Amino acid sequence: MTIGRVNPVPPSLWKTTACWFAHHLSREQIKPSMSKGERISQFVAELTAEDVDPNQTDIARHPFYRAFFQCWNEQRYYEAHDVLEQLWMNTSTNDDHFFKGLIQAAGAFVHLQKNFEHPTHPKHSRRLQPAVRLFGLAERNLSTFPPQHHGLNVVALCQLLRSCADQIAASDYKTNPWSPENAPKLELDLR
Repeated sequence: MTIGRVNPVPPSLWKTTACWFAHHLSREQIKPSMSKGERISQFVAELTAEDVDPNQTDIARHPFYRAFFQCWNEQRYYEAHDVLEQLWMNTSTNDDHFFKGLIQAAGAFVHLQKNFEHPTHPKHSRRLQPAVRLFGLAERNLSTFPPQHHGLNVVALCQLLRSCADQIAASDYKTNPWSPENAPKLELDLR
């Protein structure tokens, strides 16, 4: 089952949801004392078009976990990172390294995306080395888990991370393997 396409955000809402974590909220979109966790809960509710139960105990069915994959598949890596970080910080499980690895993988793709969008920018043009470092950290954190964990094919994700890092390193950190057309999708198997 491809999670990223289960409840896609309608185009009419792209502008309002796309900027949740870019600090571009209008005064009407945010209440004065809304915490980051509350903003993310509201974002996930709008993203998934369902009630958000942050106390869901089945990680594979947790709305924040599923929202991570939806954001990832929509190439919204920064939002994917923030959504999963909230789950990680507010859940007591043995999955700390799993969540950390997924967050690092999303962070690496933030670097690749920014580099692709702004290849000559002074900051974004130097994002390939940090991406490779994050790919390595993510792979190390994820590789300690079973091949299939919370519906995710961990082996396939680790192979993707290694492949991206190897391609960048082989180009002497000059070629970005990511583009919107070949952006990887992550699927969950929730059977």
